[in-house]
Amino acid sequence: MSWEFTEEQEQIRAGVRAFAAGEIAPYVKEWDEAQSFPPDLIRKMADLGLLGIIFPEAYGGAGLGTVEYAIAIEEIARVDPSIALVWAAHTGLCANHIHRFGDEPQRRRFLPPLLRGEHLGAWALTEPESGSDAAAMKTTAVRSGAGWVLNGVKNFITNATHANTYVILAVTDRSLGNKGISAFVVERGTPGLKTGKKENKLGMRASDTASVVLDDCFLPEENLIGEKNRGFLDVLEVLDGGRITIAALAVGTAQGAFEAALKYASERHAFGQPISEFQAIRCKLADMATSIEAARLLTLRAARMRALNIRVTREASMAKLFASETSVRVSEEAIQIFGGYGYVKDYPPEKYWRDSKVLTIGEGTSEIQRMIIAREILR
Repeated sequence: MSWEFTEEQEQIRAGVRAFAAGEIAPYVKEWDEAQSFPPDLIRKMADLGLLGIIFPEAYGGAGLGTVEYAIAIEEIARVDPSIALVWAAHTGLCANHIHRFGDEPQRRRFLPPLLRGEHLGAWALTEPESGSDAAAMKTTAVRSGAGWVLNGVKNFITNATHANTYVILAVTDRSLGNKGISAFVVERGTPGLKTGKKENKLGMRASDTASVVLDDCFLPEENLIGEKNRGFLDVLEVLDGGRITIAALAVGTAQGAFEAALKYASERHAFGQPISEFQAIRCKLADMATSIEAARLLTLRAARMRALNIRVTREASMAKLFASETSVRVSEEAIQIFGGYGYVKDYPPEKYWRDSKVLTIGEGTSEIQRMIIAREILR
């Protein structure tokens, strides 16, 4: 297996890096403090082809693959992980669920505005009492005439406040447990759909996270995505791809923290020399670089397998587990290298550390990833 990027992939990396440097980097602190980002950023990302990177040209996509997506996500996260998270939820979860399991009319209706950046997407699985345990889901979808009535509350939903298109999971047959869950697409403005409390978070603060409330929300039959009661099986496949995305996001977060620490260690002097000359600092930098490269290779392996339509449940969980925990460790070591300066908001390490932690929680906690990996290797 060759790990050399193609010329096109190198061009993608360079283009996204330049975009992140010009359109995101100058505003990272401002957006973090404001807990928001300008809406026109999504349109700019769409104009660059990022929102449609993994989708066919027939729907307005770029027709590229999971490897290219991972490369691009890493470059955005290297500058601001919270913007990468907005993109990941929009593309890798919401739009991807519609593309993989929706019918052709649904793809034609919902994907083009999502890929053009005219609509923002959200994906709603988690509930106040149902995270890792999907069978405990309380949101229901009950038959009513020629459609469905949804009731329930979704929690910790990325992009919830500003989304135009939601993919929502609901119980359609309680007796079947997690095999009685279905997926629905819901548009903003649908009666009975509203957003609730916006969370005041530790990290990823420019990324909006809020609850979604469904109160007698009626949907026509054509808003059911895929087969009735098959929604959770589809979710598992979406999450395989989503975990690769989070792994790439984690690699980018770690890379950004590492580069900041490397630069600081070369410039900061103590006892008459750069601190990068001290063995303790050199060992930290060596461990950080090695862990990041290992995480990147795990992520690219899973991305490549996904692009070849090979089942990646084990590989995606391994990549997500290792990369997310690496991002936390590397960010923390970056703070240590910066010393007291690493603890204040004028310097980048503290934000990378704050942003990194959720990567070990969202889309399956580290504990859940270990359970999945163990199940796969014990088959």
